[in-house]
Amino acid sequence: MDLSQLEALQTPLGQQALTEAARLLDGDRLAAASALRARFEPDLAAAALTQATLRAKAVGKFGPAAEAMYFTRPGLEQATRQVVAQRRARRVAEAGVRAIADLGCGLGADLRAFVSLNLRGYAVEADPVTAKCAELNVPTAHVTCGDAQDFDLAQVDAVFCDPARRSGGRRLFRPADYSPPWDWVMALPERVPHTVLKLAPGIDHDLLPAGSELELVSVDGEVVEAAAWCGPFAQVPRRATVIKDGVAHELTGTGDVRAAVAKPLSYVYDPDGAVVRSHLVAEFATSVNGTLADPDIAYVWADQPTLTPFARCFAVREVMPFSLKRLRSALREQNIGRLEILKRGSALDIETLRKDLRLNGSDAASLLLTRISGAPVSIIAVPVGPPRTAIA
Repeated sequence: MDLSQLEALQTPLGQQALTEAARLLDGDRLAAASALRARFEPDLAAAALTQATLRAKAVGKFGPAAEAMYFTRPGLEQATRQVVAQRRARRVAEAGVRAIADLGCGLGADLRAFVSLNLRGYAVEADPVTAKCAELNVPTAHVTCGDAQDFDLAQVDAVFCDPARRSGGRRLFRPADYSPPWDWVMALPERVPHTVLKLAPGIDHDLLPAGSELELVSVDGEVVEAAAWCGPFAQVPRRATVIKDGVAHELTGTGDVRAAVAKPLSYVYDPDGAVVRSHLVAEFATSVNGTLADPDIAYVWADQPTLTPFARCFAVREVMPFSLKRLRSALREQNIGRLEILKRGSALDIETLRKDLRLNGSDAASLLLTRISGAPVSIIAVPVGPPRTAIA
């Protein structure tokens, strides 16, 4: 979609096309496209159908608000989920911030959350179409299309920066390749102490600004982002925020504690990715009176089960050195036909292993592939807690 198509959607005729596209979207897409072209000129019909499709996909991130927002495909993919943006905005507002600059605002997901709490919002976005979408999505903010490095920081008392981690549709893994430049991003806390940086979950912790708090966030089991809270925002060295069914749970710590290592026990926990990536596995182990069976593997073992939002718990049936023949025999003896396979520290391909196991039983179980004292092991277990759909 280009600027002219986006502008065409703002006209009365464009709004009619959007309404009709949304109505037709539940049916066959080719039929919907033909019906739209019969009523509207081809470019407008295509733009309306694309926008209606993106709005439908965006409901998962934005809820009903998505039905009136404007999107680009890459912008939607990179946009912050509404529940995450709202939590961040509340924390910013609680720090007494009055005006904030969103540098690299994308479609305006975080900007919407900031202004909803009566913060004065300023935003800069380099891509013209994305910037126009942000302007439409957050009409009460000041959105500029341009280079974030040119923004006058004297206008605000806080900064939120989400450096671009894609170029030409390709994901960038080295911070040195981000835009704005990494050195400029890292210098922001020196210019505006109240700074928050949205970063990739796999960010090297050693690259963070000195004294900052690193927060890893997961939503319903998926790690979605890392955030560095700088200056007065920083409260603890590390924080894992686990959001499940819209409810947030937080685990904090220093990130440099080591958990005790002992033999395998009756229950094993698979910590949420936010806990693992924030280096808070030891803090989690303490919360469930657990230990590690291998100092380098994040599975936590305990004598008693504890329901916790920070990990899935499994009752252990059997722990054995990995052997395809022995594992196949054990699963056959336990009548297992539906098997969820998880792994930490294992190079085995899950789908290849599933085929090799030749499952044909009627019961369900979980298989955890890992290492203990450097040796590969298989753990046959069953989940403890709310039921989970097993993987066939």
